[in-house]
Amino acid sequence: MEPGAGQVQGSGRWAAGACVLTGASRGFGRSLARLLAPRLGEGSVLLLLARSAAPLAELAAELRGSVSGLRVECVAADLGCEQGLGRAVAALQEVLPAASPGRLLLVNNAGSLGDISKSFLDLTDPGEINSYFAFNVTSALCLTSAALRAFGERPGSSRTVVNVSSLCAMKPFKNWALYCSGKAARDMMFQVLALEEPDVRVLNYAPGPLDTDMQLLARTKTRDPEMRQYFQCLQENGKLIDCTVSAQKLVDLLEEDTFCSGAHVDFYDI
Repeated sequence: MEPGAGQVQGSGRWAAGACVLTGASRGFGRSLARLLAPRLGEGSVLLLLARSAAPLAELAAELRGSVSGLRVECVAADLGCEQGLGRAVAALQEVLPAASPGRLLLVNNAGSLGDISKSFLDLTDPGEINSYFAFNVTSALCLTSAALRAFGERPGSSRTVVNVSSLCAMKPFKNWALYCSGKAARDMMFQVLALEEPDVRVLNYAPGPLDTDMQLLARTKTRDPEMRQYFQCLQENGKLIDCTVSAQKLVDLLEEDTFCSGAHVDFYDI
């Protein structure tokens, strides 16, 4: 890849372009936004998406005030419903064609656990199941295809797609049928993208057991007592990972840009 194709500039900032980050209002997404913003080149646009409007707006205001030459846009939308997904896609189609041509970075971070108080045999409602996959799988596919189409293939530019994955994409966890299958589906989906589009850099990044609200749910709401104990022990033994620490590892991976496109890379592999 040529230096003009999205590599870090001498100033420590990347070539100007566009960055899209879903699930940006809290946790890992919020930490990642704060790390990415200063690296985006002068004249870049950062598009933040999340369901929660107020914290999303607060983050956008913070980044606008702290990073010079960066345009920050935010869209509050529920990606699990057609109306919200449509609003997000419309924002991509408006912002990305006019963005500087150096680099496109899309981070698919938005996701949910599902009802982990239920066992496999309790998952009998098609509406509940379809709603879960609409948010966790369908939206990631639609947003990624829309973003790549809207930005287009530009000479000398780079395009990178990150899927925030999980150990659960590789290993089954009791009571986590929806989460594990959703993460596995996303990993495979983005492996297909890497095969079909060799000019697009694709990374499935598993950030490790993060110290977030999701982990609180895991250790209090998981139906299986052994699983609850497992997550409780992670917290009690200081094994949970600070979101900023894991986000920094992802940024380092993107800057080094030596991963095999489509690969699943875990926090502990680095």
